[in-house]
Amino acid sequence: MSFFARRRQILIGLCASPSLVSVPSVLAQASAEPREGVDYKVLLNPQPTDPPGKIEVLDFFWYGCPHCYAFLPDLEAWRKKLPSDVAYKHVAVDFGDPAREAHTRIFYTLQVLNRVDDLHVKVFAAYHDKRQRLLDRDEIADFMASNGISRDKWLAAYDSFSVAGAVNRARLTTQAYTIDGTPTLACDGRFLTAPSMVQSHTNSGTLAVMDYLLERVRRERARKKA
Repeated sequence: MSFFARRRQILIGLCASPSLVSVPSVLAQASAEPREGVDYKVLLNPQPTDPPGKIEVLDFFWYGCPHCYAFLPDLEAWRKKLPSDVAYKHVAVDFGDPAREAHTRIFYTLQVLNRVDDLHVKVFAAYHDKRQRLLDRDEIADFMASNGISRDKWLAAYDSFSVAGAVNRARLTTQAYTIDGTPTLACDGRFLTAPSMVQSHTNSGTLAVMDYLLERVRRERARKKA
């Protein structure tokens, strides 16, 4: 449910029960801008973004994270509607844990093979719906073979230096952004928010905060050009 739809439901319910709280107070709360330190935080050390001219959004996730999977439908729908001035990127997180590294390698192998668009969601579903842990190298190769990627092609990419390098870069990015949990979204190398962070603790509330942050960056950039 969107932020505005949720606000409308709250107002309708309160109009039916006026003794609970005044409508003006609800309007003030619902329309208030997201607050720093409550709905989002500002990084002490802003990070470089890419490409120039775009507003970079980073999606920090782990395939084994149930909260990431619960967030995925809303996040994917939001991502697909982003305007052209936004560069959206996934960042696989394993916090340097060898037990999770296989999942990080899965993502960056999909990226090397240009199969993120059609298999990213399927990997999540395999783990959470079909109880496939996807931690063993051969199990992963079998799963990918069942989805149209030959075992030899998959394993060659999975074991490649390019994937190993991407895994290391993802770890450095996770550290630089001080990520301590997933899912977390970053905006413009400066802002972080997450369902666990926003006051509403909802997926829709998180995306409403992201919309606010994107518009804030646009306004700031427009002022600099003026």
